[in-house]
Amino acid sequence: MFSLEFPENTSKIEREEAINIFLSKTEDDSKIDRLIFIKDGLEWMNTSEKLDFTTNLKGKLVVLDFFTYCCINCMHILPDLEKLEDLFTVADGLVVVGVHSAKFENEKTSANILSAIMRYNITHPVVNDDTITLWNELEITCWPTLVVVSPTGKRLVTYVGEGHFTELVEFCKVALDFYKCRGLISDHNLPIELAKDSLPTTVLSFPGKVNVSHDGEHLVISDTGHHCILITTKEGVVLHTIGGKKHAGYKDGTFEDAQMNCPQGVVWHQDSIYVADTENHRIRMIDMKNKMVSTIAGTGEMGQDKEGGKDGVNQPISSPWDVAIGGPNNSVLFIAMAGTHQIWTLFLQDTTWLKNVVYKQGVCTRFAGSGKEENRNNSYPHKASFAQPSGITLAEDERLFIADSESSSIRTVALKDGATKAVVGGERDPMNLFAYGDVDGKAVDAKLQHPLGVAWNRVNHNLYVADSYNHKIKVVDTVNRMCTTLIGSSKPGKQDGSILKEVEFNEPGGLCATPDGNGLYIADTNNHAIRYVDLLQNTVKELKIITSSNQSETKTFDDGSKVTSIISKKTSVTQLNAVKLATISQLTVQLDIRLPKDCKLTEGAPSMWQAYCNDSSGEQVKSPFHQKITTIDNIDEQPSCTWKVDSFVGFHGIINVEVKVYYCEASGICKMQDILFKLPMEISNEESATNFNICLKRDIK
Repeated sequence: MFSLEFPENTSKIEREEAINIFLSKTEDDSKIDRLIFIKDGLEWMNTSEKLDFTTNLKGKLVVLDFFTYCCINCMHILPDLEKLEDLFTVADGLVVVGVHSAKFENEKTSANILSAIMRYNITHPVVNDDTITLWNELEITCWPTLVVVSPTGKRLVTYVGEGHFTELVEFCKVALDFYKCRGLISDHNLPIELAKDSLPTTVLSFPGKVNVSHDGEHLVISDTGHHCILITTKEGVVLHTIGGKKHAGYKDGTFEDAQMNCPQGVVWHQDSIYVADTENHRIRMIDMKNKMVSTIAGTGEMGQDKEGGKDGVNQPISSPWDVAIGGPNNSVLFIAMAGTHQIWTLFLQDTTWLKNVVYKQGVCTRFAGSGKEENRNNSYPHKASFAQPSGITLAEDERLFIADSESSSIRTVALKDGATKAVVGGERDPMNLFAYGDVDGKAVDAKLQHPLGVAWNRVNHNLYVADSYNHKIKVVDTVNRMCTTLIGSSKPGKQDGSILKEVEFNEPGGLCATPDGNGLYIADTNNHAIRYVDLLQNTVKELKIITSSNQSETKTFDDGSKVTSIISKKTSVTQLNAVKLATISQLTVQLDIRLPKDCKLTEGAPSMWQAYCNDSSGEQVKSPFHQKITTIDNIDEQPSCTWKVDSFVGFHGIINVEVKVYYCEASGICKMQDILFKLPMEISNEESATNFNICLKRDIK
C-alpha cells in the first residue's frame, strides 16, 4: 500500500495533488485487486439487509468505523462522523459503516449493541463483527480506527484514534471528486432502516444516573436519552423537567428554555443541583430556588488539556461522566472526567486544601490521574492513572470511591493527600485493561465487568456498585476489600421481586443510597427505568415515573348536568343547578372516577382528594377528608365522605372538590389527571334543611 503522509506546512493544493496521485497509484496497481470481504451470517443494524462491497456498497466511498460501545474515545468521534455524513450524503457517494468489535463479553450481543446504537443516536449502518473477522482481516489494533475503502472495494487510508476530522474530510472530498471523474461513484440509495424508529415510547430514555436529596424526599434523574433532567418526588411524581426538549442542545436559562446533551452525573448540594452535561463537555448548575440553569465549567469544545487551572467557564473539559460534593466545608465539586481518564475538581468557593494551596472560587483543575489510560495506583495523585472513570461517591472519612469502568475495577483516592489505591477488581498489571469477569471475592480476585456507578451508604458503611455489564448490583466491604453480589441474575432483563438473585437489570448505569440507609435507587439504563431496592425487606420494585409532560390540564366543571348527579332524601335525582339555592346541613360526597381501558392506579403514587371553600370571612377552609384514593375499580369501593357544614351557616358560594389521580397504562406509561369540581351552594342549619348525597362523576379520557 502506498504511503500518504504530509510534511509540515504542506499547502492545501499540494495535499490535494498528493491525494490524487495516491488514489491513481492505488487504483491502477494491479496487485491491489482484492475486495474487502464481509462474511455472511453477521448481524446488521440500521439496515434491512446485509451490505457488501460487491453489491450495494459498490460505487460508494465507504468509511469503516471500528468501535466498541463502551469506549469513550469511540464516542468522541461519533459527532465527527455525523458531521461527515452531513457534508457528504449517501447520494453524494459516501457511506459510513460502523463495525462493532467488542472488548467485553457483554458487548458481543447484538441486542446490547442495538441499545447502544439508540442510546448514542447512531444513524448509519452497523455490523456486529462478533468474531472480529473484519478486525483481523484489516489488521486493526485499537479502538477507534477508521478505514476508508474505495468504490471498487480497495482499502485506501487508515486513521487510528480520534482527532482526524479535518484530514478525513479533506481526503473524502478529493476522493469523491476523483472517483466521480472516473465514473465510479453511484448515487443509489441504501436499505436504511433506523433502529430508533422502532424504539417504543417510554417515559424515561436510557437514564444514566440518579441522586436523592438530603431529606430523602426528592430525586434528580438524568434522563440521558431525552437530554433532560427530571426532579421528582420520592414517589416518582415529576415536579420539574429541565431541558426537556427531547433534542440535544446547549442553552442556559429558565427550566423551560435550558437545553442539554446526554447529561449523566447529578448531585444535590443545598439549593443547587450539579450536572455532568457529558456531550456538551460542560458542568451545569441548576438553581432550584430561582429555577435557572447556568454553566459553571467547560467551553463546549472537547478539551485535550490534562492539567487545568483556568476559571471554570474558560476551562475546556472532556466528557464529564459523574459528579460528587466534598472537601473542606463541602466546597469542592469532584468530576469523573471520563474523556481524559482523570478526576478533576471545581471549587465552589475559595478553598485552602492540599499542602495549604489556596484555590479560588470557580477554578477547575485536575485532582488525580496522569491522563494515560491505565489502572495505575500511586501515592502521588498526578502519577496515578485511570481508565474511563464513570462513577464517583464520597465516604464521610474523605475517601473518594471510583468506578473505573475500562479497567473493571473500583478504586479509591484519599482527599487528604491524593493517594490512589485499589479496592476490588481489575488486575495487578496496570496495563491490563481486560481483567474482567463476574466473580465474588476479595481485592483483585474479585471480578467486575465495566462498572459505571458507585454509591456510599453512610449508615451501614457499605459501598454499592452498579456492575453494568454483569447486570448486577454488588456490595463491597471496603475494610476487608470483599465484593459480593447483592442483586441480579447476571442475565439482562427486567424482573422485580424479593428473591434478589433472580431479579434482572439491563446495564444499570448509576445508583444512590437513601439518607436513612434503608434503600437504593438504581438507574436501570437499558430498561428505561428507575428501580428501588428496599434493603430492609430485600425487595426490588420499579419506581413509576409520572411525568409533567403527561399531566392533563386542570378541568373545571361548572355545568353539573354533565358531571354530577345529586341524590337527596326528597328527590331521586336532580341536577346540580337545582341545588344552587338549596339549604343543606350535611354534605356527603362520593367519587365515581373511571380510568381509560386497561389502566390502573399507580401503586405508591399519592392519588388524593379533598374539598375546600371560603368561609364568611373569606378564609379558605379545607374539608376534613383530605384522603388517599386506593381504588376506583368498583363504585361501591370508591371514596365517599360526609362533610358536616353546620359551621358554615349562611354560606352562599362555591364548594370546590379537588381530585388528583395518578394512573398507568398497560404500556407502563404513567399519567396524572387533575380534576376540579365546582359546586355552587347555599348552606343553613335549619332543622328542615336537607342532607345531600352528591356523586361526582368523571370519565378520564
